[in-house]
Amino acid sequence: MSPVKTAPAALTAGDSALRTQYLTEVLELLYPAPCDTTGGPGPRITEYLVVPDARRPRLLVPHASRRIAAAAVRRYAEPQSRAARLKRDAVVAVLRTGASGLLLRDRIRVTGPAAESIDGHLREALGRELSVSIHIGPARANRKPVLQLISPDGETFGFGKLGTGPLTQRLVQAETAALDRLGAVGLSQLAVPTVLHAGRWRGLQVLVQSALPVWLPRAPLPPGRLEAAMVEVAGCCGCHSGTLVGSAYWAELRGRLAALDDRPEGVALTSAAELLATHAGQHTLRYGAWHGDWAPWNMANLADTLLVWDWERFTVGVPVGFDAIHHELQRRIQATGDAADAVEATVRRAAELLAPFEVAGEARELTALLYLVDLAARYLTDRQAEAGARLGVLGTWLLPVLIRRVEEL
Repeated sequence: MSPVKTAPAALTAGDSALRTQYLTEVLELLYPAPCDTTGGPGPRITEYLVVPDARRPRLLVPHASRRIAAAAVRRYAEPQSRAARLKRDAVVAVLRTGASGLLLRDRIRVTGPAAESIDGHLREALGRELSVSIHIGPARANRKPVLQLISPDGETFGFGKLGTGPLTQRLVQAETAALDRLGAVGLSQLAVPTVLHAGRWRGLQVLVQSALPVWLPRAPLPPGRLEAAMVEVAGCCGCHSGTLVGSAYWAELRGRLAALDDRPEGVALTSAAELLATHAGQHTLRYGAWHGDWAPWNMANLADTLLVWDWERFTVGVPVGFDAIHHELQRRIQATGDAADAVEATVRRAAELLAPFEVAGEARELTALLYLVDLAARYLTDRQAEAGARLGVLGTWLLPVLIRRVEEL
């Protein structure tokens, strides 16, 4: 098997150029005609500062109030490095003092009828006054407009997600259902957002969820807290046991793989999956739920609880322990940047990572490799490479390791 290693042209485009293009697309969605995002005549709906600038847009910050602008930067997300935190804090300080004109020179003025804008829609749907801040994320197939909703006194009370195409609409609907389901099971080991509003607006799927207090002081993860939270999620909708080939999970996975057989990567992945199923034999697996993208940047540990968000990939009926494998892989990729080495190291730790989930010893490497098949199928189904995602080309990191590991079983 020889996985494809060629990146499409979209993947070679600069991140800044892709963000700038996406900024234009988002503004057209959130402020459709007769709204005007070039600051033409008419009443002002809002005015944004572009952070850090129009050539490298990361965040659109409402400029009407120093307090709201500072809150938009301070409370959107917690930077992953000390350098990023220092940059964030410098921008917050500038906004609080009113000196933003010296640092943030690029602005977007939106005019027109407020009732036709996303601002007007959310005010009506939620029955309250608010300001909107917009995040401009990196290129990914599942990228969608994400809005921070801020009250007049500078409190972040919610986050909005808008599904714009078939994939992102499906994900927004899935997250809405997941949050409703999780809210009903009474989780005790972690905190998740609640649904404040869900519906449709101008053909877009809208979800507004409560804001978890990610801006509160973080605390080191105490021993066992992360594992306990993942185990609770795995069992929150019940668990059952059975072989791989006889499971509903395997039938669903094979269906996804069959849809990829027109692509070289899909053929290689299907061959690896079928060989893995042969090796699985009569080994018994436990099936439960998983978050689907439990990565370090989708969680925050406070002194008294663990906050976890981004539940759009929540799924039931998968081999338990997928969350632990996913978290370890994403943590290693983030720390080292060598994705292929991260896959190798993660599989080597499978026995240790899956022990808290009561996965039988002989089924632990099998579970880790099934996770890799599942993740690869997701990337290919979503066409992450075509969307320009940094790790979208699986032949450069995931597929070679997966195929070799399966053939060595």
